Amino acid sequence: MAPDSSKAPGRSQPPRIRSLRRNLLLGILLPVVVFIIYNTSSLYRQSLQAINTAYDRSLLASAKVIGEQLTVAGYDDLAIVDSAVPYSALEAFEADNQSRLFYRVSNMSGELIGGFAELPIWRGRIAQQPPYAALVDFYNAEFRGMPVRMAALLQPVASATGRGMALIQVAETLEIRESLARDMLWGTLVQQALLFGCIAVVVVVVVRRATLPILQLSDQLNARSDHALQPLKTPAATPSEVLPLVDATNRVMARLSHLVQHQKRFVRDASHQLRTPLAVLKVQVQSAQRGDVEPEQALREIAATVDRATLLANQMLSLAKVEQLHQSEHTQTVDLTAIVRDMVIELSPLLADKNLQFELQSDEVLLAAHPWMLRELVRNLLHNAIQHSPPDAPLLLQLTQQGPAASLRISDWGPGVSAEMQARLTEPFVTGNLRDGSGLGLAICHSIVTALGARLSLHNRQHHGHIQGFDAVVEFKPNVQPPAEDGPH
Repeated sequence: MAPDSSKAPGRSQPPRIRSLRRNLLLGILLPVVVFIIYNTSSLYRQSLQAINTAYDRSLLASAKVIGEQLTVAGYDDLAIVDSAVPYSALEAFEADNQSRLFYRVSNMSGELIGGFAELPIWRGRIAQQPPYAALVDFYNAEFRGMPVRMAALLQPVASATGRGMALIQVAETLEIRESLARDMLWGTLVQQALLFGCIAVVVVVVVRRATLPILQLSDQLNARSDHALQPLKTPAATPSEVLPLVDATNRVMARLSHLVQHQKRFVRDASHQLRTPLAVLKVQVQSAQRGDVEPEQALREIAATVDRATLLANQMLSLAKVEQLHQSEHTQTVDLTAIVRDMVIELSPLLADKNLQFELQSDEVLLAAHPWMLRELVRNLLHNAIQHSPPDAPLLLQLTQQGPAASLRISDWGPGVSAEMQARLTEPFVTGNLRDGSGLGLAICHSIVTALGARLSLHNRQHHGHIQGFDAVVEFKPNVQPPAEDGPH
């Protein structure tokens, strides 16, 4: 038998799906059940105590009736107490023939005076603060195999011929008390059950109504096509707690729509822009095959076309990668100074080809960003400045830290750009030199500074009313404080 793959070691189990309605119902109804159970128990104990108090008072009244029928002859230790109490005198205290009363009268030595001799003699003691204005003690006992409630009353007896003390015990069977307690318990349970049922119905209705907007949003999403990314419509009577979910979903929809549009634009631009160099390359190959040009010249032209196509493809991939990194929002602390120095070394052959008088002025700058973004930003800006600088001209790169903010400035001494071209420099495939560029370098820079929350300024540098050169300035927002001891290098 093949092993069960669902129980294979190392395979994570799918997360258990929890129901919002179930959590709400359990979270509300379970405390209600606990409260009702506690309340029912408390009411039952209080009712039972009230029943016992009422019937204990009746027992005391029975004992007092017996005490009123006692006679005495002699005084104190020589007193002889006599009882002539008929049992019928206690019938008025028997409730609905459901319980029976028994009594015993004895002197303080325990000798029987009257009543039921087998009734166990009282051996307790009177409380310091009895519940009634009498020397009485209430307790539970057993008589003739039946549980009974007993009252033991110390009754002074006085007459014209004597004075003494008698012990009167009255016992009552518990049928009426137990019956009343059961009736009260069942009545309480029925009331609490009805209360719980009403609460449960109300909670279920309220929870269903509260979660209905979420279900409507779910149905609205399920009914959409795969390409529908427009914002969700907020259902009527949507609770304020659900509105953040709707807003967050709409923001996700907006980001997805932006990504889809970016992907479509990338595919459209790639297919359009790569078509031209590939067509030129095909013509050049065909011309070389026919022998229209010298082989060496044909190879040079083909190599130049391949270089332009490669540059275009790499820059378009860079433009797509900027958007990808921007959506990932994964950053780290990066030493921009080290990146600038690496890019200067990387592009030093181009600086040497034009014999440019390059100068680097750099402070120590730390930024929270993706390293690849900063490298592409510096590489494209510096490459663009080198490309448009005349031979033997100065080229200045300044990296400065001013408080929590930082800026990168690259100044060349080229011819500058026209006002019309300056407004479109960051648009893709806009360039003033089709032979030397694809028009994507500054577009990549603009996308990077947007992703970093920075600002890119491109403008001509004026001197006495004449264009002296061109400046590209990136102003970074404050995010990582530089070390206090850092200074210019």
